[in-house]
Amino acid sequence: MTTAKGTITAKDIMHRGAQWLPAHETLDRAAQLMRELDVGALPIADSAERLTGILTDRDIVIGCVAMGHDPAQTTAGEMTHGTPRWIDSGADVDEVLREMKSHRIRRLPVIEDRRLVGMISESDLAHHLSEGQIAGWAEEVYTQT
Repeated sequence: MTTAKGTITAKDIMHRGAQWLPAHETLDRAAQLMRELDVGALPIADSAERLTGILTDRDIVIGCVAMGHDPAQTTAGEMTHGTPRWIDSGADVDEVLREMKSHRIRRLPVIEDRRLVGMISESDLAHHLSEGQIAGWAEEVYTQT
């Protein structure tokens, strides 16, 4: 997608100010940070600040609390699974949508020079894309296969 200014990139549509949560932090601390930042998901990083996954508020409730586990004793690293997905800040919006659709994800960390610089969420997409693009994205991400 292009505008009068040129190609729209991940950096143009991302929410700035995203923060890593170290994998060794507990889920109660993760929930506190989510409240402070007013977000529903946090990227999880190892000691070298490499992305190891995304932790959502739903993960905490369903994967920990509802299972009878103590969020003060369970770490964020214990809750991350699978291969973490991310996008370079210079990627164009079509690449962003392809990545999110192909992996059926709703949040995507944005990396620049090996550093987390932001996150792209459904809300960010809704603010920057056409209704047709949003509809196509939602159909791919939310449709059961």
